[in-house]
Amino acid sequence: MKSGIVLLAELSGPVADRIHEIQTRFDPRMANELPPHVTLSGSSGMGPIPAEVTADEIRAILEPILRDTAPIEVLFQPPMKFMQKDVVVLPIDPHGPIRALHERIKSSGIPFAKPRFAFTPHCTLSFYPQLTRERLRDLLAIRIDEPVSIDRIAAFKAVSVTRTEQILELALAGA
Repeated sequence: MKSGIVLLAELSGPVADRIHEIQTRFDPRMANELPPHVTLSGSSGMGPIPAEVTADEIRAILEPILRDTAPIEVLFQPPMKFMQKDVVVLPIDPHGPIRALHERIKSSGIPFAKPRFAFTPHCTLSFYPQLTRERLRDLLAIRIDEPVSIDRIAAFKAVSVTRTEQILELALAGA
C-alpha cells in the first residue's frame, strides 16, 4: 500500500490460518504485511481513505453501520488470476451481505479516493512475486471449501511503502 488508509474485513479461525499458510508459502512478503482479509476499501470499489482522516472520524462514521450489521459468512470460489497479472485471489460472490456492507460504507460520508477497479471482493493469495508456471498451477489448484465468517473491520494506515499499522478495529455487532 502506497498511501492512505484501507478498510479490511479480517478473516479469523481455521480457514484464515490455512489461508495464511498458503500466503506464506507463495508470497511471504505479503503474508508478513497484513492478516488474511477481504479488502473493502483501497482498490476495489472504493479507493483508500486520505491519510489525514483520523481513526476517531472513521470510528464515528462506521460504528452505527457495523452496530446494525451481523457477521457475514462467505464462501470462496476457486482461485483465479486477477486483472491479467500474477496476482492470485480467492474471489467471493459480490452480491448479498458483503455488497450491502460495501455500499453502506461507500455512501457513509467517509472520503475515498477513486478506486482502481470495480468492487470484486476477494482474498489475495499472492501479490508480489512473479510466479513460475508450476507455482501458478499449484496455487490455482488450491480449494478452500469451508465458509469463513467476517465479524470485524479493521483500518490500516500506510506508514511506508512496505509497512502498515492497524489504527482501528470494529466488530460487526448486528443480530
